[in-house]
Amino acid sequence: MKRMVMVVCGVLLGASAVMAQQEIAVQQDNLMRAQAKSMYTVIGKMVKGDIPYDQKAVDTALADLETNVAKIATVFATNPKEDVKDATYTSSPKIWQNKADFDSKIPPVTKAIVDFKGKVKNLDQLKVAYTSINDRCGGCHDIYRVKLK
Repeated sequence: MKRMVMVVCGVLLGASAVMAQQEIAVQQDNLMRAQAKSMYTVIGKMVKGDIPYDQKAVDTALADLETNVAKIATVFATNPKEDVKDATYTSSPKIWQNKADFDSKIPPVTKAIVDFKGKVKNLDQLKVAYTSINDRCGGCHDIYRVKLK
């Protein structure tokens, strides 16, 4: 009976560890999806002319980006060692191999957002903001993001 309890406890402990790893991966994925929504679904579509310019949506998207970018270092503190099921992108193990470099990519993104937040008042200014912010995001994506599909 003791052996059976020990086996069950071991299985439950292992399952808990796997679930915790998946939870971390999901948090990371959700954070990046929230940023993508602001950057590409709102701002990017306006820049491309897919949706009309909307000042309130621009202000909200920039504020959301600022909030979410500030969370990157904390949310990516732990390597989940597994991918989110059915995800298109995942984080590269390089993040945790060179965490200092990864973290150094965050302040330039934050600065670009702050530089434009509250100052974008028309589509031409939004295009400049989009390019500036997106270029800084790419500095991290090029190295620390992996396409799965």
